[in-house]
Amino acid sequence: MMMNIHKLKLAGIGLAACLLAVFLGSSQTPESQGKGFESIFNGKNLEGWEFDPVYWSVKDGAIVGEITPETVLKANTFIIWKGGEPADFELKLDYWISEKGNSGVQYRSDRVAEVPFALRGYQADIDGANRYTGQNYEERKRTTLAYRGQKTQITSQPDSITETRAFVERNAWKGLNVVSELGDREELGKMIKANDWNAIRIVAKGNVLQHYVNGTLMSEVHDEDAKNRMTKGMMGFQVHVGPPMKVMFKNIELKKL
Repeated sequence: MMMNIHKLKLAGIGLAACLLAVFLGSSQTPESQGKGFESIFNGKNLEGWEFDPVYWSVKDGAIVGEITPETVLKANTFIIWKGGEPADFELKLDYWISEKGNSGVQYRSDRVAEVPFALRGYQADIDGANRYTGQNYEERKRTTLAYRGQKTQITSQPDSITETRAFVERNAWKGLNVVSELGDREELGKMIKANDWNAIRIVAKGNVLQHYVNGTLMSEVHDEDAKNRMTKGMMGFQVHVGPPMKVMFKNIELKKL
């Protein structure tokens, strides 16, 4: 009988521990899970951003980038955050893009002096046709560093090649080395919703750059190219040359690591 009472006491302790764990787990609200994040867009206006007002505005709490038949672009244009040049960080936001839209989230970038409102550097690619969304494309530099579904290691061009763009073939960096597959490219693409809002998250830590869409890792770059990689830089959003389109961004939050 004493043995049974002892077992009951132990069971009671175990049950209490389980209930406590459930209670603590349930207290992890989105706000507490998002500790350390800071909104970098106030949802009302574009204070703190640099941009061409022909292409960028605010509507219904979102940053809107738009090309109309009357405002066709000759060069990609960006809305640039003026709040600093983050090094290691986590950035999360929601985006919507039209069917013919082409855009991206730019980070660890620098300016292109000869083109107004232009950035050069890493980009989490976004497009309405869902061919490129999630990949890592380096704007005006080494081009594709990882296609969707790839974990890659990036190596430098040979010393004999002095021009960076000379080491690009078929719009991809020749030093792109696939380490492993993160999943089937088409199956990963099915996780991205057309004509709807999607969530994107970028984690940049050291030379490792991860792009997530709707909670799934879409690409991961390990940049070993000391000649060309960036360890910090400017951030912004892109409107790409092409037909009339629209892209929207909201719930933009940054956490420095």
